[in-house]
Amino acid sequence: MKHIIFSILMLFLSTSAAAQQLSFAERVALGMQGEHRSEQNKARDAHRHPSETLQFFGIEQGMTVMEIWPGGGWYTEILAPAMRDYGSLIIATWDPEIEGQPAYRYDLPKKMDQEFADNPEVYDQVNFEYFSPPGSPSLGDPDSLDVIVTFRNAHGWINSGLAQDVFNEFYRVLKPGGVLGIVQHRAEDGQDPVKTAKNGYVSEAAVKKLASNAGLEFESSSEINANPRDSKDHPEGVWTLPPTNQLGEKDKEKYTAIGESDRMTLRFRKTR
Repeated sequence: MKHIIFSILMLFLSTSAAAQQLSFAERVALGMQGEHRSEQNKARDAHRHPSETLQFFGIEQGMTVMEIWPGGGWYTEILAPAMRDYGSLIIATWDPEIEGQPAYRYDLPKKMDQEFADNPEVYDQVNFEYFSPPGSPSLGDPDSLDVIVTFRNAHGWINSGLAQDVFNEFYRVLKPGGVLGIVQHRAEDGQDPVKTAKNGYVSEAAVKKLASNAGLEFESSSEINANPRDSKDHPEGVWTLPPTNQLGEKDKEKYTAIGESDRMTLRFRKTR
């Protein structure tokens, strides 16, 4: 019944004058409350601060927004209803035609496809771009995106030796004045990113250098997703902490008390 009520509300808002009056923050709040989201995912809102994070990235009506490598779609399930009849949302997910990728890069998109099919009132306007560099390196036409957002992916690009190529591609497809918004597990400045990335952490200085090398200018940072309890020296790296809890029940109470990782939240702009 709740799902039906939410579907009716989404339909009403998308077809009425009321939809045009909603701020982006209000649309995000509506997406966060959606019945298409699991209780498990909703429980993470307190740790991931989606409303504050997305507002920090400056998304406005009419913009074209791309989310890079959405994984299980945690942010997608908030962005999709927020952007519906408000702008355009594109998901850059792994290219299924590229062989030899880790299994999750084939499995997670299939699960997301099913989620989209089960909830067309939320996801019917979402578009796709396949992105598995170096075999599938393009994010679309140059100067075509207003905002790119990506959440906890920079360490993977560093580990694969593709980080600078990825940031260069961000620059290519962003419009002049466009924004790159990044959330990433944060290492201490001065540490070697090649080493820290293996544990899931990257320093702010390393991310800023990648962006600067690509031609993007650092604009602002936020401590929305900071966690000073995270010592960043865990036996299984960042995956020791919730929600992964890679050690299982071992010291679970200790790591639960720490919470999710310390994360930087950065905004860059293409100024030329």
